[in-house]
Amino acid sequence: MQQERLPWQEDYQFVGSNITPDGIRVYPFDPAFPVDVRFVTGGRRLVRMNRHEFFEVIYIYNGSLEIQIRDRRFRLIKGDVVVIGAHIYHQLLYAPNVKAKVVSLNYQPEVIRSGAAEDEAEIYLSSFLCQGPKFPHVISGRKGYSREMFPLMLKVHKELPARTALNRLAAKTYLKELLMLLVKHYSSYLETQEVIGRKQRDVDRLLPLFQLLDERFGQHIEVRDAARACAMSTSYFMRFFKLTTGQSFRAYLTAFRIAKAQSILSSGNTSIAEISQHVGFCSQSYFGEVFRGLVGMTPRAFRQRFGTKFKSK
Repeated sequence: MQQERLPWQEDYQFVGSNITPDGIRVYPFDPAFPVDVRFVTGGRRLVRMNRHEFFEVIYIYNGSLEIQIRDRRFRLIKGDVVVIGAHIYHQLLYAPNVKAKVVSLNYQPEVIRSGAAEDEAEIYLSSFLCQGPKFPHVISGRKGYSREMFPLMLKVHKELPARTALNRLAAKTYLKELLMLLVKHYSSYLETQEVIGRKQRDVDRLLPLFQLLDERFGQHIEVRDAARACAMSTSYFMRFFKLTTGQSFRAYLTAFRIAKAQSILSSGNTSIAEISQHVGFCSQSYFGEVFRGLVGMTPRAFRQRFGTKFKSK
């Protein structure tokens, strides 16, 4: 398949407006067959740290970039593969003025579990279910397994949308082939099933704070307020939050406010001064400085670039 025939789309268009206050990225799967392959191009940091409840495999088609997974960063180049399980905070970081293209395969685990014996399904999914803090998420493009995965992702894509039983069987077969390559690659790294339960429990402890952020993101919120919402001491909260999300609380709050501003800028004509106050900045100039530092362009430039594409219906 030639490059010009691949349906590339902007990274913000792909995920930017679908992240909840607690950082969950909501994916528009086809409910009848929740498997999808997207071709994403980007050159700016438009999307904040997020996590998702589905499983994802990312292939670096060309260019270079970094990915932050929790509090670790990995440098990615053409041919590398990234494997991300559920509830793991991560963020793609593009270098200024450097274009990169990635192919993202996303699927809900019930696609594999449906109709399969429990032990067989768990083998296929083991590379995603057992991702502890030291899990090696990146597979080098120099590895043979990496080179085999991209053609399988394209084969899955060709069967979508999977309207017929034959389409679904073919897509599921290619997906299983890809997952078995991952199982073979990670056979020496797989950890205990307790990892995923502990990871979810850690996130659950922060849920009162995420609710607080959604309700009061435009107000002044101190670290001690966040710690109190989670029933933790301030010092313990700061360590716990960084370990769970990969960011300090201040960095997370700032990114959340800027994400809210992005949504407003792309869906209406509210003045930039009003937006800066609404999302908790007392100075429009400081808001513009922070926005540009995180997004890579001014609020005005962002509205000009994305406003016509993301109007509210």
